[in-house]
Amino acid sequence: MSIKQWPQAERPREKLLAHGAASLTDAELLAVFLGNGLVGVDALALSRELLTEFGSLKQFFSASEQKFCQRRGLGMARYVKTQAVLELCRRSLYEDLKRDIVFSEPALVKNYLQYSIGMEKREVFMLLYLDSQHRLIKAEPLFYGTIDASPVYPRIVVQSALAHNAAAVILAHNNVTKNI
Repeated sequence: MSIKQWPQAERPREKLLAHGAASLTDAELLAVFLGNGLVGVDALALSRELLTEFGSLKQFFSASEQKFCQRRGLGMARYVKTQAVLELCRRSLYEDLKRDIVFSEPALVKNYLQYSIGMEKREVFMLLYLDSQHRLIKAEPLFYGTIDASPVYPRIVVQSALAHNAAAVILAHNNVTKNI
C-alpha cells in the first residue's frame, strides 16, 4: 500500500507539518527527504532498509559515491542531493559559528570542529588561530592524511601560527573511524 493510502496522521509529511520535524523518527525524516520509494516499496520502507544497511543516518549521508550509488533505489541524482543537503547544513551552521566566535569552553571548540572536519573521509590536521581574547582569526587545515594517518610537521605549525599573528592556537585532528 502506498503512503498516500495511509491515514493522514501516519504519513511522514503530514506528521511533520502537524507536529514538527523533531517528532519524526529517523526513517520518517529520511522518507520525507527521499520523497518516494521504489515500485512495490514505499519511501518509509525504503528508508528503514537504508538505515539498516548503512547503520545510521550519519553513515548514510557520509557514504562514498560508489557505495551509495550501488544500492538499488539510490543513484547519482540522490547522491548529489545528499551532498548538497550536507553542504547546505554545514554552511547554515557555519553562519552562526563564524560571527565573532569566542572559544571560551571546550564544547564550543568540539562543535566547531565537528561541523568543519567531522565528516571528512580522510584524516585532517587543523589549526585554529586565536587572538588574545580567544576569538577565531582563522581556521586552516594544515595537513591532510590518508584514512588512518596524517603527517604533522611542528616547524610548519609554528611558522603558520606566527604568520597569522595568533596569540593562541588550537591543534585539532579528526579520526576518520572515530571522533574528533
